[in-house]
Amino acid sequence: MKKLLLCIAALALSVMMAAQDEWTRVEVKDLTLVGKAFDTPNPYHRIDTVRFKGFTKGENLQCRVPAGLVVLFKTDAKKIGVCAGFGERSKDSYRSYRGFDLYIKKDGKWLWAGMNDFVFDHQNPDRVIEVVKAMDGTEHECMMYLPLYAELNSCKVCVPAGASLEAIESPFHNRIVFHGSSFTHGISCTRAGMSYPMQFMRKTGLQVIPMGFSGNCKMQPYFADVMENIDADAFVFDPFSNPNIPMIRERLLPFIDRMVKAHPGKPLIFQRTIYWERENFNTDSQKEFGGRRALSDSLMAIACKKYKDVYYIKPDAALHNGESSTADGVHPNDNGYSLWEKSIEKPILKILKKYGIRK
Repeated sequence: MKKLLLCIAALALSVMMAAQDEWTRVEVKDLTLVGKAFDTPNPYHRIDTVRFKGFTKGENLQCRVPAGLVVLFKTDAKKIGVCAGFGERSKDSYRSYRGFDLYIKKDGKWLWAGMNDFVFDHQNPDRVIEVVKAMDGTEHECMMYLPLYAELNSCKVCVPAGASLEAIESPFHNRIVFHGSSFTHGISCTRAGMSYPMQFMRKTGLQVIPMGFSGNCKMQPYFADVMENIDADAFVFDPFSNPNIPMIRERLLPFIDRMVKAHPGKPLIFQRTIYWERENFNTDSQKEFGGRRALSDSLMAIACKKYKDVYYIKPDAALHNGESSTADGVHPNDNGYSLWEKSIEKPILKILKKYGIRK
């Protein structure tokens, strides 16, 4: 009986090892990683928190998550998987927070192909979880979004042994920073590629440098330190969704002064906070968020008059047919983020065109 059990165990182990050997694994950093603002010791961190100081514990984690970072590659594999070694990560139920979101180019457009989720097995960095399967075996250009709210210590694209897997040159051009709140971070997206900055990148071909910080984009001086040091062609800010009215009054104009000084001649585009659906019947919310919009309207009029490279646009994430376009009365759902992107695409492109930046 013992010999039989030992044989079964040995067979199971050999099957597991054989299954592992079926995959070719390539670390994402050795392919084409798009969206990085800075070089960092961990390639999947957005900000080096040793270089930049002042963050709270929660902000520190957000600096280390790869929200909005994208890996580009080509392969003739019939299936594609991912294996990942996680550090800290969100325990929220949204799959986008720890999942990978794959797009494949077809007829010149990026089409969604598949996603996975590491909710159950996140302690095994060698386990391959499939993202897409049963493909035709011809070569495809692929773009995969990294998780919105999970720190990565390692991350590998996996294809069956014998299939090709190579980096491709990025088709995205220029560098457009999107810095903002949970809206810009992509909170409540069902997939990591559905935040409005990521949709903007796919639709325009402009490279987005993702700097969304859920709940924490309040024009803090230490975030200004970061923004001052990013080399980019344009900046798009969502600065009025997190700070309260006194913070906006105190911080906005000094923040703009710093950005103008650090990035002379670069377009600095500020977005008004959207209408929050919780305002429908909640009078406290109406007072707070309506007050934020009114104050930002008046202060941005001053800033736009003072500086020729400062702009103010008004995004819209509402359906306007009585139906909800948010996940929770605050954060847009996937459709709401699509509406947001659609509302800002033309205004931003019109501004960027003045600076020789085109889609």
